[in-house]
Order: sequence, then structure tokens, then C-alpha cells
Amino acid sequence: MKTVEVRRHTDNDGDRLSEEGVHQARQIGAALCPPYDLFVSSGAQRATETVRIWQQAVGDDSPIQQEPGLRSDDEDRWRQAYERAGSGRLADMRDVEPGFVDAECADRGAALGGVFDRIPAGGSALVCGHSPTNEAAVLGLTGVSIEPLGKGAGVRVVRNDDDTYAVQVLG
Repeated sequence: MKTVEVRRHTDNDGDRLSEEGVHQARQIGAALCPPYDLFVSSGAQRATETVRIWQQAVGDDSPIQQEPGLRSDDEDRWRQAYERAGSGRLADMRDVEPGFVDAECADRGAALGGVFDRIPAGGSALVCGHSPTNEAAVLGLTGVSIEPLGKGAGVRVVRNDDDTYAVQVLG
């Protein structure tokens, strides 16, 4: 069994955390359940800053790995799909952009699968990314659709030894 905790970055101002985002990240960090074998960021500054705060909270100073595949190369198209759908739910955005959303789910799911592949048996990782690409990664890898994640919110994804998945929404 392997576990990946996938969370959205906290409040931001552009690509940096806001003062409120730093505060939120510290609060979340105090409630995390280490140990983690891997700390992963989408590569965006706001995600890396969030992971760094969480990492400090659990007393770990290992290198933060980057997984740019968790972040879309087409954020503008996601925004357009959101506006056209009037919702951040993947199913609603898929109604207006089916080919795009399906392709993004497949790509982000493959990236999340790559994170699982880097974890040792019985291990875990803490990942920080974005919405709706976190939701797309979970759906693409597990087939489970989750509601849009608020800032700092997340899900725990467990890959069982038989390569089935369980998804649990975190508070």
C-alpha cells in the first residue's frame, strides 16, 4: 500500500502566498500526519512555498521534488471552461470542453501515478498543486470524481497492493 495526500495550495497573491496563505499553511501543517517519504510541488511558487511550510511543520528538510505534470500548460483554457460551465466541478466543465477535460484528466492522472511510482512500498507523499488540476489528477488516476478543493483542502489517495485505489476527502 502507498498513500499520497494531494492538497491545494493555500491563499495566494499571484504566484506567492499571501500573509493569510502563510497562516493557513501553518495551521494545516500542525495537523498533518507524518512521516512522508516524499514532498512534491507542482512547480508553481505558491505550491512550493506551501509545501515548504508543511515540511517545516513536520520537521523534515528533505528536498522538495517538482512534478510539473500536476500543473496544466493551459490554465487559460481551464478558466474559460470554468466561466462557460459556471462551475468548478469537473463534470460541468467536461460538459462544455469534453475533449480538453478528458485529456487533462489523463495527463494529470499519469503525473500523479508517477508520484506513486516514486514512493517506497508502505510509504507516503505530500503533494501540493492546484484546482481543478488536483481534481483532474485524482479522476484520471482513480476514476473517482471529487468536488472542487478549497485553498489548503485535500484528499488522501491510497493505492492498494492490488492496484486499486481508495480516495478520502480530508477536512
